[in-house]
Amino acid sequence: MTRVSLAGIGIGLSLALASSQIAAAPASRYPKSGMQAPGSNTNIVQDSAVEALRTMSNYLMQQQTLQVSTVGSLDVVTDAGQRIQVDGTTTYKIKRPGFVIDYVSDIKSRRFIYDGKTFTVYSPKLGYYASVPAPSTNKEVLDTIYQKFGISLPLVDLFRWGDGTNADRIKALHSAYDAGPATIDGAETEHYAFSEADVDWEVWIQQGDQPLPRKLVIVDRTDPARPTFSTRLTWQVNPAFTDADFAFVPDANAKRIELATYKGPEK
Repeated sequence: MTRVSLAGIGIGLSLALASSQIAAAPASRYPKSGMQAPGSNTNIVQDSAVEALRTMSNYLMQQQTLQVSTVGSLDVVTDAGQRIQVDGTTTYKIKRPGFVIDYVSDIKSRRFIYDGKTFTVYSPKLGYYASVPAPSTNKEVLDTIYQKFGISLPLVDLFRWGDGTNADRIKALHSAYDAGPATIDGAETEHYAFSEADVDWEVWIQQGDQPLPRKLVIVDRTDPARPTFSTRLTWQVNPAFTDADFAFVPDANAKRIELATYKGPEK
């Protein structure tokens, strides 16, 4: 049997996964106030690193349309403590208002559709779907589906550092710093590292006037096995969509079910 330790990331990936082994880099790349290479307990929060998160999120939220494709690996942990990697892909199509998210792995597949009026969760492998009325903006939908149904969509935190949603998490950061420049899939990025109470994570943000996140690594420190999630992101800015791209048409044999109301975390 295996277990998946992904505290706080719902179906896939808000933010919760151990320090990845990073080759030592020149000390000049890190702040001078006693900071060592990534992996040390620095307890330093750089305002510039926090501001980079806000700038990234605000840029994403300001775009009229976006499309992003990701390829990621997620650790599942056996009862013996061995980490086993499971690969998966996520594709986003986003407009204002509206989004379609396809998450596909060998463990599960899900499609999330918001057309400006209705939010739908569809499991193509199981043949079930659930639809509920939805608010008129993407931000309100994200808030509503989490508060009412406990649904946290894949990679949604990337879009939410600038809207006040994560204000408490920013205040509680253990460390946040700029780890220096890095090239990711041919793009020049700036590499930022963050640590929270239960999570270490890194994001590589594209340099220039399009601050797109190009890579994300999340480490869960609540599990001794330190399971890790890692993904690379490929973006299209301002792609052309039609209303049909955001319409949900169930298969002939698909069965409608009700979404269960979220009762909060177990105590």
